[in-house]
Amino acid sequence: MDILDEAAAKPKDEADIRVGRRVRALRLERKLSLAELAAKAGISIGALSQIERGMSSLRVKIIWPLAAALDIEPSALITDGSEAVNDLYCVRADKRRSIPVKSEGIAKALLSPPAATLTGMLVTVEAGGGTAEAYAHAGHEFGFVMTGEVELVVDATTYTLKAGDSFAFKSTLLHAFGNPGAERCQILWVNTTKPSEVRDGA
Repeated sequence: MDILDEAAAKPKDEADIRVGRRVRALRLERKLSLAELAAKAGISIGALSQIERGMSSLRVKIIWPLAAALDIEPSALITDGSEAVNDLYCVRADKRRSIPVKSEGIAKALLSPPAATLTGMLVTVEAGGGTAEAYAHAGHEFGFVMTGEVELVVDATTYTLKAGDSFAFKSTLLHAFGNPGAERCQILWVNTTKPSEVRDGA
């Protein structure tokens, strides 16, 4: 019996709940509604809802079309608890998704899972790197400087922050940031907006 058959044979238990969370996390990452994913996979909305809630085991005949609809390998839907994978409530260190930016010397890795209300990011700013221009968007934000130094401009006021310093402000205020130091800077940055809505002049 292969891994797919084994998954189908399992009774409703913690494994079904883990698989359901995995399916929902993948769906949310792809910004698909229940109806959209169900249509792509050729299954009913009710069946998909039951799978996501752990109320129904993922049968072999559903695994293949569901995996195809999510553009992943069928085995990626199966978790037995020993494999470290992203979940509805967690993001593994080696499976972080990068957030595209246009500014030079800045990289953003998404720390929050797809269903999270808050957007947590690990922002890395190389020496001399920074936002292309001041920008603003809806929401609020908070940051904690983990390493290095960052020059933060909020509402025309400049703050030089070092490791251990933190900040918070309304995202509607014009803001920009850059690394004036000689070493890489890393910031734990939290936004109340979704990743697709965060703009860094970048």
